[in-house]
Amino acid sequence: MSDDITGVRPRGFFAGRTIAGLGRDMRAGVLSAADLVDRALESIAALDGPLNAFVTVDAEAARLAARRADAERAAGVDRGPLHGIPVAVKDIIETAGMTTEMGSAHFAGHVPGQDATCVRRLREAGAIIVGKTTTHEFAYGPTGDRSRNGPSRNPHDPARMTGGSSGGSAAAVAAGMVPLAIGTDTGGSVRIPAALCGVVGFKPAYGAVPVHGVFPLASSLDHVGVLAGTAEDCGPAFRVLAGQVPASATQVGSPRVARLVTDAPPLVDPSVAGVVEAAFPDAEEVTFPGVAELYQVYAAIQGSEAYAVHADRVARSPHLFDPEVLDRLRHAGGIPGWRYVRAAEARESFRGRVAALLDRYDLLALPTVAVPAPPIGARDLEVGGVRVPVRDALLSFTSPWNLAGVPAVSVPAGAVGGLPVGAQLICAAGREETLLAYADRVRAVSSRAPSRPAPPRGEPR
Repeated sequence: MSDDITGVRPRGFFAGRTIAGLGRDMRAGVLSAADLVDRALESIAALDGPLNAFVTVDAEAARLAARRADAERAAGVDRGPLHGIPVAVKDIIETAGMTTEMGSAHFAGHVPGQDATCVRRLREAGAIIVGKTTTHEFAYGPTGDRSRNGPSRNPHDPARMTGGSSGGSAAAVAAGMVPLAIGTDTGGSVRIPAALCGVVGFKPAYGAVPVHGVFPLASSLDHVGVLAGTAEDCGPAFRVLAGQVPASATQVGSPRVARLVTDAPPLVDPSVAGVVEAAFPDAEEVTFPGVAELYQVYAAIQGSEAYAVHADRVARSPHLFDPEVLDRLRHAGGIPGWRYVRAAEARESFRGRVAALLDRYDLLALPTVAVPAPPIGARDLEVGGVRVPVRDALLSFTSPWNLAGVPAVSVPAGAVGGLPVGAQLICAAGREETLLAYADRVRAVSSRAPSRPAPPRGEPR
């Protein structure tokens, strides 16, 4: 594979194409929605075999929707930037008439009778759902390699993780099979696979996008998010999903950016840290204490809420779970109530700290993930000379922002050993346009940086 994070080979039709550019081509008559759906289906057929990004593809329904979009456009109806754009949807989000299995044998063959609110809004905006993407079972894992239909695989190296739980959505965009995909993010499940696969992953503020029709993982932390090739492409999708009036272009001058560094573990791969530091040369370095403690707060809340969702299934049909997911749920079932209460109190304190930081700075920057994509199946690896759980390395820098409920985006910042590295940006709710505009500025600068060599490390296990 190429060391250039934009150089995934082979690549589908949508690689390097933007939603705005596709829209211009359709309005000019150069392409039609039917053309785009055909190109998506051809790309999926050619590329998805080794990547396992898709669980279900509904070619017939997609082609029907494309013909309808083209007829509307011919009649002078333009539904906006997503009209005629092929979209993939994570297989934990309900789609009427299309299987939604949550990556689990518990829901094998399940076909919802109605769309989730976010899917309904996409359809109303003229977007065309081409299929459902692989999710870690019940979205309960950041690795993306525990699903009823097998692991999703990284387009930069199919032996590597996509990350999870929205790994299929990230792989589908990274490989150019679709220009846009929808995922969910409870502790980093949009941003982690975006970082590992070299695409943009955007988590709006908590509650900005309705979660009705999305199977819950942890209700006080769940977000619907967007994966695309550019942050600019995330903007129109976010506005549709949030039910917002389209915003005018945002002028980004010189926002005040704080680059957050920790004064204690969790550790960051030195090469990853160097890539992210280079992406923000003018940012003010700010010490951000207590990340390890915040991860424990997150784990207590997420685990308790996840077990509440699945307690009956664990008792009634444990054999239908993936063994690793079942072990996690059983462990979560042992979290005492007092820990959940104290974690909720700590979350409120943390939200105050974040609000104070975002009063001083427009944006906060830090690595999305502490390491490049680990091998599929790895459960611990060496970071900075210390053996750490893969789960901790993936979640530690993303999960705090679910606790805070603030918008966050992962943007490609460079590469290490040919594998993408993501930089994460945080903003206050209501400043999403500034966040996304600045994210593409970072991506443009970072895309010209050479890949750093991978540092020597012990073999993951």
